[in-house]
Amino acid sequence: MTQAVGGTSLRLTAEDGADLEIISAAMQDALVRMSEIAFDAKARRFTLQARRFRWESEKTGPPYERVHTVLAFESVLSVKSRHVRHEASRALASILSITFDASGEPPGGTVRILLAGGGEIALEAECLDALLIDVGQPWRTPRRPDHTGAD
Repeated sequence: MTQAVGGTSLRLTAEDGADLEIISAAMQDALVRMSEIAFDAKARRFTLQARRFRWESEKTGPPYERVHTVLAFESVLSVKSRHVRHEASRALASILSITFDASGEPPGGTVRILLAGGGEIALEAECLDALLIDVGQPWRTPRRPDHTGAD
């Protein structure tokens, strides 16, 4: 189930691939520091804090808006990554998309968080259970993510 709360803040949940597509759209171009990614194996919870571009309130010109967002996945069995520099705690990564690949044994599968520059974080999950919550007030930014780069 996916729901919006209030006029400015998002609170979204995902329990299937269609719900996760909505979270993915909201998280596109979110900026996350490596130090703000955590996996608690005992609690089976993966979390990240990001600075989300507010696509839902996009204007035709600046100023645009970003907001602090927390994204959490429950029932995570393991986390793998490739082309991600965990040791660079201050490094920023930009999220391109978040997808769910169902396994042969429902409701489990793999959540894939694709990052700009070819990085990927893969979460093996017992089931899809995601929560996105905006925290704090949005702030203005003069920059809008640009997807018109040269091939």
